[in-house]
Amino acid sequence: MEANEMLNTGQIPGLDRLVSRIFFGTANPPVSTDEYAAGELFDRMLACGVDAFDCARSYGRAENALGKWMGSRGNREQVTVLSKCGDIRDGIVLVNRSVITEQLHQSLDALRTDHIDIYLLHRDDPNTPVEEYIDTLNEFQSSGKIRVFGVSNWTHQRIETANRYAASHGLNGFSVSSPNYGLARQLEDPFGGGCVTLSGPENADARDWYIRNQMPVISYSSLGRGFFSGRFKSFDYESARRVLDIYAQKGCLYEENMQRLQRAEILAEKYGSSVSEIAMRYVFSSPMNVYAVVNTTSAERMKMNLRAAVYPLSPEDINYLETGNRFPEPNSYSFEK
Repeated sequence: MEANEMLNTGQIPGLDRLVSRIFFGTANPPVSTDEYAAGELFDRMLACGVDAFDCARSYGRAENALGKWMGSRGNREQVTVLSKCGDIRDGIVLVNRSVITEQLHQSLDALRTDHIDIYLLHRDDPNTPVEEYIDTLNEFQSSGKIRVFGVSNWTHQRIETANRYAASHGLNGFSVSSPNYGLARQLEDPFGGGCVTLSGPENADARDWYIRNQMPVISYSSLGRGFFSGRFKSFDYESARRVLDIYAQKGCLYEENMQRLQRAEILAEKYGSSVSEIAMRYVFSSPMNVYAVVNTTSAERMKMNLRAAVYPLSPEDINYLETGNRFPEPNSYSFEK
């Protein structure tokens, strides 16, 4: 069976088409630096079944590359575009009405489109009241420049505060959230500006909130920015430092995650799969309404991600990966490579 025939899709409220559970991430080269190479890569990803693309104003030339590709292929209506706004200046987050207005129009120009399907605030600026965010984004939604809007790296408590204001004033609230989530615990803020993760036992309350509300979670760094790529073995710190960029090292390169990697290696051998397959299956085993941002230049690896999206792990597998307890037996969700 082809990967795109197996692909799990989801319905994001406010959009009139199903969206692939995998969003292709555009933050890294060649997408952020080489528009020609990016176009060929987008072709390969779309052929695999990935029809959603994750951008941001801060991702170099990514929006320009995606806009050029959509224009040359004439496929704007066949893909879902997500982009984000917000500045971090001297370590301080700045997101307000002026920043949103300026950067939204810059993104529309770069993407060569009259609307963005999913528009997110990249960080939370505590100096900006939620009323300003909700009022501004509702105006742009009413004008048709954005379809749905949400946040990235916001706490669920702050989302609740904003959505209570929206409901009390007959306005639309945030309907999508993009925090970090994956098998690797993000133990330090890798990028600065208040990155938010749902991973780890300390964030159980946040995950429960998302489970209850079923707000779409578009998780970034789902594979730990290469931590579960299989390019180094557990506890080989020297190789890990060669493979992982500075952000992955700061966020993930800790003994606890090496232990999780070791358990993923054991499960991968037991099920005849790869470490990255196990880590991706973990993401999609959550009862949250999860989508995952993934970046790869390999069509084969992307097909693996798509396969993993429709084969969740058993509760025993998940418990073993998280705690090391109860070595699992093979289950009916394992699949042939």
